[in-house]
Amino acid sequence: MIIDIITIFPNFFDQFLTTSKIKHAIEDKRVEINIHDLRLYTDLKGGKIDDTPYGGGAGMLMIYPPFHKLLTKLKTKDTFTVFLSPQGTVYNQALATKWSEEIKHLILICGHYEGIDDRILNLVDLEVSIGDYVLTGGEIPAMVIADSIIRLIPGVINKESYIDDSHQQGLLKYPQYTKPDEYMGHKVPDVLKSGHHENIRLWRLEKSLEKTYLKRPDLLENRVMTKEETKILNKIKKSIETK
Repeated sequence: MIIDIITIFPNFFDQFLTTSKIKHAIEDKRVEINIHDLRLYTDLKGGKIDDTPYGGGAGMLMIYPPFHKLLTKLKTKDTFTVFLSPQGTVYNQALATKWSEEIKHLILICGHYEGIDDRILNLVDLEVSIGDYVLTGGEIPAMVIADSIIRLIPGVINKESYIDDSHQQGLLKYPQYTKPDEYMGHKVPDVLKSGHHENIRLWRLEKSLEKTYLKRPDLLENRVMTKEETKILNKIKKSIETK
């Protein structure tokens, strides 16, 4: 996969590109990440890439020409272009999985200032938000999206390491424990030490459903439940109601 990131703060990504799994994925040539300084594509003096809005209003808008020049240069038939915006589709694990499997060339555009010239959206396939709040720019969302996709590329991490992640299966992840099995009176559940794989699977499924029901019930609203999950969830609800 190739990921091109368009920004006016290219140095923002220095640490991101040289740390942990991102660094290894780049070194192993599983992903190519290019950071593009938008200021290099403006005709205005001093690398200026913003101007006042027509019709008046607060703040400055990022101008259209630099985006047009750079995107025209970068785009191919395999490109999917995303503008990072609080007005966009809310990003989730399903999108991360889909993009890691289907997209060969991803362009992430980092906005800044008050907003953008709306003509820029003519060059974009999708506006995406990482949550219902506003940041000063799109650099942090770009790193969030890039990280979430890269870790799912085959060979970056073991599939077993993420297949049961929160949201990967539409549920929050079950509780996990490591050694020691007891500390200051706090014990690891006996079932996890039993070696009985089916009992462990059922315990994990129950705890995953319970955690999702208590913390993120919205995730269950559109979930197609199996008969097993429905039975366990009904048991959880009954137990909570009787407490």
